[in-house]
Amino acid sequence: MKFTRRLRQTAISVVAASTLFTASAIAADVDSIHFLIPGGAGGGWDGTARGTGEALTKAGIVGTATFENMSGGGGGKAIGFLIENAASNHGTLMVNSTPIVIRSLVGRFPHNFRDLTMIAGTIGDYAAFVVHKDSPIKSFADLLAAYKANPRSVAIGGGSVPGGMDHIVVAHAMQAAGEDPTKVKYIPYDAGGKAMAALLSGEIKALSTGFSEAVGMAKAGEVRIIGITADKRNSAAPDAPTLKEQGVNAEFVNWRGFFAAPGLPADKANAYRAAIAKMYATPEWEAVRARNGWVNIHNPGDKFISFLEAQETVIKSLMKQLGFL
Repeated sequence: MKFTRRLRQTAISVVAASTLFTASAIAADVDSIHFLIPGGAGGGWDGTARGTGEALTKAGIVGTATFENMSGGGGGKAIGFLIENAASNHGTLMVNSTPIVIRSLVGRFPHNFRDLTMIAGTIGDYAAFVVHKDSPIKSFADLLAAYKANPRSVAIGGGSVPGGMDHIVVAHAMQAAGEDPTKVKYIPYDAGGKAMAALLSGEIKALSTGFSEAVGMAKAGEVRIIGITADKRNSAAPDAPTLKEQGVNAEFVNWRGFFAAPGLPADKANAYRAAIAKMYATPEWEAVRARNGWVNIHNPGDKFISFLEAQETVIKSLMKQLGFL
């Protein structure tokens, strides 16, 4: 009798578990997404893809999410892979950001964003200038003073190639401060994680990086943020001053978003867009967004195309001013 009752209870538990699993599977708008990340671990692309995957799966919008880092060519290797293997990658979304515009403009990519299926722009991430916690540089004014004294003695690193976004942010800030932006001694690294390691080891005096990448290290007490390119302070790191409040009128926000393979069927592309749009209203997404200090910049489909074309015009003008084009 006890055995029969236990067997019945076990059966009920199994049925309940199956029901929960089925309900979860039915609830998911998209079964799975494979996120392709064009840089190494620890960078802004990596954090954006993994944070988005976390929110989508925890909210039950996507069943499962997987991630693949494919470094090389400042993001060009992953873009080329997605285009060349388009037919077998309908389940893949590649994260990218402002560098896809920059590197196409300077001719380092044989492709540009128009060669891909544009799913949606999702967030904006401010840039930040960071120093080691024990650095004698306590503010952006200190960094400027050292630069004025001897530009070549101030090595500033970044997680992008020369002429890439982190480099442009440094040059833009120096130009806004009245200095010669072409004299910046910029040291490139493969993604933000390696650039941060270089800062901690003393290879560079300061780091130009995404604000979200800097927040975690600052909270851990490893680094100090001496300036951000926002118009006001960010609640994710309220002690980090803006460049504007230090007298340097330089603002910059780096969008990040997702692209799919060319030729992706419209219904599949629209399903991805709908899943991302739904994500914004979830507490799971808000937790990820607030943790990283991102701002919501949602540009789905055609709006994404218009946004990128407008940014292409603005960046081309800025790069000409700075001598990169």
